Amino acid sequence: MRRAATVLLLSLAAVWSAASDVPKAVVVLESLTAALPDHVAEAAPPRFVLLEDGQVFVGGTSRLAAGRLTRAEAKEIEARVVAVRQLPGFGASVSLGAGTQRHRLRVRKGGSQDILITGDPSEASAAPQPLASLLRDLLRFDHPSLRPYRPAAYAVIAREGKLAGGCRRWTFSEPLAESLFAPGTVPAAAAENWPTGATPASVCADDKAYVVALRPLLPGERP
Repeated sequence: MRRAATVLLLSLAAVWSAASDVPKAVVVLESLTAALPDHVAEAAPPRFVLLEDGQVFVGGTSRLAAGRLTRAEAKEIEARVVAVRQLPGFGASVSLGAGTQRHRLRVRKGGSQDILITGDPSEASAAPQPLASLLRDLLRFDHPSLRPYRPAAYAVIAREGKLAGGCRRWTFSEPLAESLFAPGTVPAAAAENWPTGATPASVCADDKAYVVALRPLLPGERP
């Protein structure tokens, strides 16, 4: 049963990989590696987001913290991103060497570019070392201004399927079946008792079983 659930979640990860853009983002870093077999990495919050006004978000498996950088701090990160984009051979896919880790770096300032990064940044060769260093720093980013962030809404990601164990009743006003075709949204206040982010829930509605994940939305973001 666990093997079947894992296969299902891996297929869902491929479908959910096209996450929406974050308005006014300078750089977005997402982890595409599930922390646990039953987790869906692409439904987790982004690991790091820097907005044009210096606002910063740092995410984990299900939750986010929000803060604000000084102009100098934000410019330093922007300069490192610019330097990385100028590396020889830097393109849509970059390998840092061995390791199963997968990340997506989304650069939105100075021309949109999405980069799939594979491998362990601690094992990177000399050539992509600036990229590996940036990746390491963003993954462990901390700042005194960071405070827990409460999203106003969650994106509903749903597919027909089953997880091990029982299923819960769909309690939201929006019909779950509509989220099979395009992610819907639910208010955060109504989702307080639901798992969020990479941890999916098994849901029964209208005599069908669904795998549902609630991805926290950033300000202005739409699924």
